[in-house]
This record gives sequence, structure tokens and C-alpha cells, in this order.
Amino acid sequence: MIETAQAFGVDIGGSGIKAAPVNLEKGEFAEPRLKILTPEVSTPQAVAAIVRQQLEHFDVPADVPVGIAFPAPIKPGQKLDFMANLDQSWIGVDVTEVFSEACGRPVVVVNDADAAGLAEQQYGAAKGQDGLVIATTLGTGIGTALIYNGVLIPNTELGHIELAKGKGDAEKYASSGVREREELSYKKWAKRLTKYYGLMEKYFSPELFVVGGGVSRQSAKFLPHIDIKTPIVPAKLRNEAGIVGAAYYASTKQ
Repeated sequence: MIETAQAFGVDIGGSGIKAAPVNLEKGEFAEPRLKILTPEVSTPQAVAAIVRQQLEHFDVPADVPVGIAFPAPIKPGQKLDFMANLDQSWIGVDVTEVFSEACGRPVVVVNDADAAGLAEQQYGAAKGQDGLVIATTLGTGIGTALIYNGVLIPNTELGHIELAKGKGDAEKYASSGVREREELSYKKWAKRLTKYYGLMEKYFSPELFVVGGGVSRQSAKFLPHIDIKTPIVPAKLRNEAGIVGAAYYASTKQ
């Protein structure tokens, strides 16, 4: 691993596992990321073996902090009680313990949306923002991270908030995945997002919304049509945020 990297980040998703050494001074990859497809049967053993492979590929020194962004609520010392995008054999497992044993070293695990939010707060669109920031990732579902005066409030699942007028679970109505499946125009999708962010605005009165996920590249097509009072801006780190945020979070825990 090259000298400009101070930490190592891994971002685990339902389709791919991405990893890279991170320059924490700049909040960017120190080397190009390595992506390996998530195993079709994504058991703890299979996924952990890939993370170990990535550490070995980059020859990560033993004293370098390793952070893993994981697609579930993470409570240190507690076993997982919910899993949506990986094999159900993860339920009942201590995620940090599994990765630490497989990698032969201590690692830090953080919820993937929380990792992305931290990256935006530390290096991106929310840098220097006081008060409450709500970072969201729009993808297959809706991920959320709450950061208050620079401090993470972990494991929020506000993509599952109930929308008014019988619309049910928000991510089943307003995610980017729903937009694709229903072939909604960006303007029509923005009307749904207005309902979602409007409700979040009412409940939490944030200072800023940050919108991430792959669709943030197209933010000019839908953000201007979201009709709320709170400032809402696209994420700057986009799909790098999970890796960068996980690496940063690990560096704060070492």
C-alpha cells in the first residue's frame, strides 16, 4: 500500500464489494479501487473471504485502520437481527467478529449509509455545516445518515418511514429503483421525493439534505423540482463515499 494512504475502506453491497486505500488528508482514494462481485450465495464466510483477498491485494500493513461499510444496522458487540441485501445466514452473527477473524486483524464496521454521510460531512457537501444534516442515498432503497454538529447518530432507517395518504414505506414509493421500474420521468419522480423530503423536513427540521447514490450524477434533472424549504444538494463523493467514510470512521476508532 502506498505511503499517501492512512486508512483502508471497504464498501459491501448486494452486487459488488469495493475497496481502496484512502488518503484521509484529501478524502480520496490513494490507489484505484478494486471491485469484486458479491458471491451469489453471500454468506458471512464467502463475503469475509473477499475482504481478506482485497486486503492482501493492496498489501495493507497491520497497523493501518480498516473500516467496512456494511448494508445493515451495526451495533458493536451485538449480533445482527436484520439483513435485506445479503444472505439471511448473516442474521445472528456478530459482523465485526466475523470480519476480524477472517482478516486476522481488528476491523471497524459501520452502516453503509452512515459511512457515506460521514464522508460528506468530513470532506464533501456537508463539510463545515452546523446543526442537523440528513444525508440520503437513493438507490435500490433509501439509506439515511443523521449527523448533528459533526457527530453521527448511527443506524437510522428513515427510508422506511411511512408516507402519508396510504403510500406506505417510503423506499417502496420513492427510491431510484422504483423510478427505474415504473419508468418515471425525473419530474414525476421529484414529486414523490418532495413528499418524502417534505415529511423528513417536518419531523426533523434539518439544516441541510445531502442526496447521494449513483443517481446523484443526474441531480440537475430532479433536485430543482423537489419543493421543500430546506436546502438540498447533491453529494460530492458519490459512489466513493462508502469507502472513504468507512476508512475515516475506522481512523477515529483506532
